[in-house]
Amino acid sequence: MHNVEPTVFTLDNGLRVSYLHDPSIVAHLGVVVKAGSRYEQENEEGLAHFLEHCIFKGTKNRRAFHVLSRLDSVGGELNAYTTKEEICVYSSFTTEHFKRASNLLADIMLNSTFPENEIQKEKEVVLDEINSYLDSPSDKIFDEFESYLFPNHPLGNNILGTVESVQSFQREDLIRYVDKFFYPENMVISFIGNIESKTVIKKLNADFGKFSHQKEPVSAVQASHIIPFFVNKSEANFQSHILIGGAAPGYNHPDRRVFNLIINLLGGPALNSRLGLSIREKYGYTYNIEANYTPFEEIGYWNVYAGTDPKYRVKTINLIYKEIQKFIEKPLTDGQLKKAKQQMKGHLALGMDNNAGLMLNFGKSLLIFNEIDTIAEIYEQIDRITTNDIQNVAAEFFKNDSLSQLSYTIK
Repeated sequence: MHNVEPTVFTLDNGLRVSYLHDPSIVAHLGVVVKAGSRYEQENEEGLAHFLEHCIFKGTKNRRAFHVLSRLDSVGGELNAYTTKEEICVYSSFTTEHFKRASNLLADIMLNSTFPENEIQKEKEVVLDEINSYLDSPSDKIFDEFESYLFPNHPLGNNILGTVESVQSFQREDLIRYVDKFFYPENMVISFIGNIESKTVIKKLNADFGKFSHQKEPVSAVQASHIIPFFVNKSEANFQSHILIGGAAPGYNHPDRRVFNLIINLLGGPALNSRLGLSIREKYGYTYNIEANYTPFEEIGYWNVYAGTDPKYRVKTINLIYKEIQKFIEKPLTDGQLKKAKQQMKGHLALGMDNNAGLMLNFGKSLLIFNEIDTIAEIYEQIDRITTNDIQNVAAEFFKNDSLSQLSYTIK
């Protein structure tokens, strides 16, 4: 893996650009906007995600067919996603088609017209997406967990919205949302590819230079502390589904890296995670077992998910609590800590081996922190973590009386 160190440029209108030269034949270009679902007003639930769908449905210069075909016809890809904090539109293409990609993304972000007939069709698509998700308890439980963690707050709302909210959206709602959030200081462009920076910046200035400044920057409603809950529902089909978790450090918390290491060790992607070795390998209670950490700007949360046969439900829950408490009661040995650090560094390196994902990560980092840590800087932060750090952070966030639990059992 090359030493990944992007350069940050600023376009003439103030729009920031993360640029990384890479010798690959494939290039990646994306635009990340701080406009995710947490910025929605009370009557806008699901609007950010609906906008992500409708933004491809035609511009002042192109019909929907031409938007969708512009990159696909030359073997490229055009896509988008919405999170609680961002909307991202991005593309992958062979280097020779960079100008085509830049022009298309700028056209989509700046000139979308949201034709009425396309909006109505897309409502049906999103409603089908909502119904599909409602049919899947293993997906639904994560969103419901968030709704209990953040009641009466946009972070607790489902990104997809509700059937009622999606049906209520009008063209004016989409135009208003774009006008409110799509301005230079609230956006970042990210590029990785084998094109000189001077050429990239010149083209981006020409295509994205028409974005104008916003007089009143928009900020999100801050989330307060999390109140623990314990809920059991009869909603499962064949398996019992379990989520156990609680509050965690936000993006700007000094213990974010420490907590990342803990979650990685507890139930990260590795086959030898503590939960994997115990609940899956030793006892065979579950096929799916994982731990997740989701940081937001001012707060975060973590959870452990398990899907298991109902007869193993109680035993699985008890084992999860047991593994969580070990972080508080039993400090890691120097050898265990060293291995945990090596593993986390390896996961980071593997993640950076995917240029499309790397491009998006750079964009998000620049948008949130206004800077991008190099791999060397991240490794240095990991190296500084001590066994005391892990025990202290676990004691703060893994206390039994601060944990929440949501489970689905068979009707």
